[in-house]
Amino acid sequence: MSKELERILERLEQILPPPPPPTDWGASIAFRWRRGGRGEGWLRPVRHVHRMRLSDLRGIAAQIARVEQNTRQFLEGRPANNVLLTGARGTGKSSIVKGLLNKYHGRGLRLIEVEKSDLADLPAITDLVASRPERFLLFCDDLTFHGAEEGYIALKVALDGSISTTSENLLIYATSNRRHLMPEYMQENLDTKYVGDEIHPGETVEEKISLSERFGLWVSFYPFDQDEYLEIVAHWLSCFSCSKREIEQSREEALQWSLQRGSRSGRVAYQFARDWAGKHAKKK
Repeated sequence: MSKELERILERLEQILPPPPPPTDWGASIAFRWRRGGRGEGWLRPVRHVHRMRLSDLRGIAAQIARVEQNTRQFLEGRPANNVLLTGARGTGKSSIVKGLLNKYHGRGLRLIEVEKSDLADLPAITDLVASRPERFLLFCDDLTFHGAEEGYIALKVALDGSISTTSENLLIYATSNRRHLMPEYMQENLDTKYVGDEIHPGETVEEKISLSERFGLWVSFYPFDQDEYLEIVAHWLSCFSCSKREIEQSREEALQWSLQRGSRSGRVAYQFARDWAGKHAKKK
């Protein structure tokens, strides 16, 4: 009977996908959390890390200063907060995190990118990095929930609300276009009650606020005006070896580009600069 079981187990081992590989910590400064075929999670090194520089980000100096100060505290082993970066799209929220990694990886900073659907694995990630000497930013980009999803509940618990917590060498940095990470509806505002001069939000609104307020540091981003947009365009064109004369010539097209895209964001400015430089700049 035992031999028969052994044969069955051997056949199952041949059918099942292989176990996830051990983490190669020296392979990269950034990792992505992935689920294996057996349902087990593992960290896959990012082979081509985006080398964004903080000095390339224009119009958001105050936001950079706040997040960078928090990150330095974290790297120095001092108290630091989980960070929620919210606001207008394309204004540099995720670029700040990439820039921090580029600037501070030499001091032991590492990045772990986690999809919203995998946030339920936060305890496993915490256990995996807890004994490491590096300092990890667990990065969730463009985070939005549409209800009490599994990841939503896991994130609430990880931030504040469980007997267990994240390790001392792990912080959560998240970006979102929504301040409270969830859509807001008119009916929820109608549930607001007024008691004397005080406003008491309805239970649904309270529930949505309860997640975002667990981030210790909120950093807000706002749309750029025309001058700020043109300044960003000029910066990127200069990075693409365009002369001052060429940059001045591009001004009208840059404004038309932003009108067509319906946005004056830093992302739109960068995309225009790549397009214009590719058409007009001299080959290196």
